[in-house]
Amino acid sequence: MFTKNAMPKQINEDRRQALTTVQTSTLGHLRDYGFIRGLTPNFRPLSFAGTAVTVRLPHMDSTALHVAADMVRPGDVLVVEQSGDDRSSFGGMVAFTAKTNGAVGVVLAGATNDFEEVVELGLPVYSRGVSARTTRILGIEGSINVPVCVGGVVVEPGDAVFADSDGVAILKESEIDEVVATLRTKEGAEPDMQKKIAAGSKLSEWSGAARYFEPAGGES
Repeated sequence: MFTKNAMPKQINEDRRQALTTVQTSTLGHLRDYGFIRGLTPNFRPLSFAGTAVTVRLPHMDSTALHVAADMVRPGDVLVVEQSGDDRSSFGGMVAFTAKTNGAVGVVLAGATNDFEEVVELGLPVYSRGVSARTTRILGIEGSINVPVCVGGVVVEPGDAVFADSDGVAILKESEIDEVVATLRTKEGAEPDMQKKIAAGSKLSEWSGAARYFEPAGGES
């Protein structure tokens, strides 16, 4: 059975660009949910943000991914749920097609192949690794633009994918303005604190860690 739903509304371009000016790890200081786990990027440094175009693949059959690669638009991110073993569903031709159509990144719960070719394209791909064994065009089943689960996170079509060298976070567009403002404030305070630490201030006092080591009840 195949499902191909309409392409999601893309997140506002200014919001998309704003996410590339802050860091996922700063968000990781403030929340513990929404972070895709267990995947690594094909190169670093990297930074991308875009609209999730989701794909669900069954074991060995990448038919739906080939169709989705033809559908992506500038500013989109392919987010792929892949069941089965460690086969690669994402190689050079799929990467070339996605990149040519404007994809800014890929988040893949599976493996990749044609590693050097994809890196040369400059397309950042978070995946489970690299494999010479690949999926096939079998016409069994697959879904495009449905909710998927990747790295422990449910991703819906149209969600914002926020990624850099440290990891990948999934946001709703309605969160982006507040998240970016908060992260910019937090990151903007760090250069001044670095100067103070270089001049002799203590990191533990700035972060609040020192208070947990203060003597209790008048102990010396």
